[in-house]
This record gives sequence, structure tokens and C-alpha cells, in this order.
Amino acid sequence: MENIIIPQGDTIEETKTREQVIYQFYKQWKIDNPTQRKFNLSLKDYINIRQISIIETVEHAAKRYLSTLAVLQLDAILTNAKKVSVVRTKPRAKNQNQFEKMIVMGYQCVGIGTIKMMVGIKRSNKEKVQYCITHLGVDDVMYDEISKTIE
Repeated sequence: MENIIIPQGDTIEETKTREQVIYQFYKQWKIDNPTQRKFNLSLKDYINIRQISIIETVEHAAKRYLSTLAVLQLDAILTNAKKVSVVRTKPRAKNQNQFEKMIVMGYQCVGIGTIKMMVGIKRSNKEKVQYCITHLGVDDVMYDEISKTIE
């Protein structure tokens, strides 16, 4: 991916620009990784990238500059994130209906900070699918739990 400037502000235009950065990143990532998966050392299993991965990550990560930067570290996160906990899916979250459970994972990214990755376990075939990646600031509810687990 060529050098791009990622806007840091909170305007609608800057958020939309970050959305496009994430979409383009995933598009190139899928070309570079035809199997669309990476082996995770903590889970000892593959984490797959599917369309839901892109949709959810764009929707959440584009809201904040550091979350957008985190997505650009996808290979490292997929490979090295550590399992923090397993939680139930949100009953009213339509996008989570295909999953039986969600795995909360954490990764400490140099220069960015604590990253949370949600991985869904599909009901149909137990495939692990990257659901969403976001940066956690110290004021986020899960920050302490994830930070302690990944230290």
C-alpha cells in the first residue's frame, strides 16, 4: 500500500476517508493473502477474514484514528493477539447471528497501544472469523482486563 495520510479528526469527511483507507487495505490484504486467513498462536487455529470482518471493522475502526492505524497491523494482530475471554453474542446484534460465541482477544501494538479484536465462532462450521478490530484507550471499559491479560 502506498503512503497515505490518514486524517486524525472527527469530522464526517475525515471518518469517511478513514473508511476508504480500511476498505482499500482489506482489498489489498485479500489479494496478498488468497487463503484469507492467518494462524493465531494463542488459539492454535486459523482466524479467517470474511465480508463481515470488513463491514464491522470499517464501521467501528473508522470512528477513531488509532483504531484505523491498528487495522493496518492486521497480520501481526491476527497472528499474535491473545485470548482474553469468551462471551456470548449480543442477542439483538443482527450481524452476530451467525456466531455462537465471540472470543475477545488483545494485542499490544508498539506506537498504537492496546488493541481489541473480536473473533466470532460460526455456528455452522465452528470457523473462527475476525469480527472487529479497535484501539482501546485507558478510559475504555475493557482496557484493564485486556491489558493485564496480554502483558
